[in-house]
Amino acid sequence: MSAQTHPHIIDAVKHDHREIEKCYDSIVKADNNDTRTRWANQFVWEVARHSIGEEILLYPAFEKYIQGGKAVANEDRTEHQTVKDDLYKFQNMQSSDKDFIPSLTTIMNELKEHMRNEEEVQLPQIEKALSDDESIKLAKSFSRTKHFVPTHSHPSAPNKPPFETPVALLTAPIDKLMDIFKKFPSESTTA
Repeated sequence: MSAQTHPHIIDAVKHDHREIEKCYDSIVKADNNDTRTRWANQFVWEVARHSIGEEILLYPAFEKYIQGGKAVANEDRTEHQTVKDDLYKFQNMQSSDKDFIPSLTTIMNELKEHMRNEEEVQLPQIEKALSDDESIKLAKSFSRTKHFVPTHSHPSAPNKPPFETPVALLTAPIDKLMDIFKKFPSESTTA
């Protein structure tokens, strides 16, 4: 995060992108299926929450504040849909499946281009359009929203206002219940 007391939206989104990359690297570097599974669960959790947070808060801000924002948001939603479809298949795989790493690599390749475009083009545009206070407020909302959204991929769920928020709120408790029974990286696996 930046040296500022409160992060701007660009900082919050970039932070999430680095967490997603960290999970990917940890899966690829894992030396056993248990560790790979834990990091895969974390990867799905990070990507799902981040994507829905962007759809609920960031993309409407693009539409409102940046020139051509509606087209930008729709393109990003289309990219997210591709990732959600692939993530849905991936989240149901075992780490021992022969397609596990190739599927993960496909998802990460889709995400890398999406994240690069957000970081280099879209987020600087939204930062120029927002005041410091507006950007900080959006970052806080983005962070809070991720506590209440689904933690798994649901490709058939709506990704545009006004339906995305109620569906996310209805789906999230089921995902959180399922998470109780999943393994995630422990402090010893995060070193």
